[in-house]
Amino acid sequence: MTEEDEIGMIRKLDRLRVEHRKLDEEIFALTKADRADEFSVFRLKKEKLRLRDQINALEHSIYPDIIA
Repeated sequence: MTEEDEIGMIRKLDRLRVEHRKLDEEIFALTKADRADEFSVFRLKKEKLRLRDQINALEHSIYPDIIA
């Protein structure tokens, strides 16, 4: 992997983390609302899990586990 590839992956990782935090805030706001739409909360949580999987995959690509 070239240095440019790694920098691009790190930038993508940062964007995914920001998206993940925004979803967390949206979920929190919806659950605190008096009339929370359960389907919307479920959909956002599913999207949040999808982002978490992408984040984990990128982290393992950038920082592989090194067994000494």
